[in-house]
Amino acid sequence: MSGLRQEMKLRGFSIRTVESYLHYVEEFLRFANVDPKCVKQKDIRDYLEYLADKKYSASTLNTAYSALFFYFDNILHRKFFINLPRMKKSKYLPVVLSKEEINRMIEVTTNPKHNCIISLLYGTGVRVGELVRIKMCDIDLDRKMLRVFQGKGKKDRMVILPNKLTPILERQSELKKADDYLFTNGRGGVNALLSTSRSSRLTEASIQKIVGHSAEVAGIKKNVSPHTLRHSFATHLLENGTDIRYIQELLGHTKLETTQIYTKVATSSLQKIKSPLD
Repeated sequence: MSGLRQEMKLRGFSIRTVESYLHYVEEFLRFANVDPKCVKQKDIRDYLEYLADKKYSASTLNTAYSALFFYFDNILHRKFFINLPRMKKSKYLPVVLSKEEINRMIEVTTNPKHNCIISLLYGTGVRVGELVRIKMCDIDLDRKMLRVFQGKGKKDRMVILPNKLTPILERQSELKKADDYLFTNGRGGVNALLSTSRSSRLTEASIQKIVGHSAEVAGIKKNVSPHTLRHSFATHLLENGTDIRYIQELLGHTKLETTQIYTKVATSSLQKIKSPLD
């Protein structure tokens, strides 16, 4: 497996992808119990069926498929994936909060750091993994812009900064160095954002707990996660008449089709239709 790990690292795969691919390849080889050079298409099919029988999601099955494809096609040059289908993914509409629900979450979040986290997630549309990696040098208060450094797909992009967050971000820029993380694991009030040599950045799990707790206190019954705030950001921009291509750029989507999912949940067009009950 050392050759597989090295190849993925050289191609710039994320740590999460490397570990995930190694897991599925190693599990498959234990399942098939044959030398990798002797593996046949039926062995791959049997393994994927085994995962399906265990009720794994389509996303998990496709990740396993991609891992095996990379190993056997790219590393061992075995060409037997031509007639091997991928699992069809279920299509779900994103959960979107109303503007009133967003405001309630912000209002009930009295901890300044937590309030800033929720406001920044919704106000910029960044992913939680991008949020936890924001450093002070990424914040341009003069231009009201935030640089998302090496986001998904290892791409930089610029997003807008809400004016409402200017005072707290200005305070942090006075307290912190350019290379400090914006959100660290210190405790307390607004000064707890201050990064020191002993402070580490907040984890994604911590952000998820903060968002979930605020939604619960706000009395929101929907399943709310940091990504829900991203969905809400995009949907509300679309409802306000923002061109979808600008939204695509702000979200960092490679394909416009990915952004177009929000046209299915935006209410700007649906509100023009009256129910026959009314």
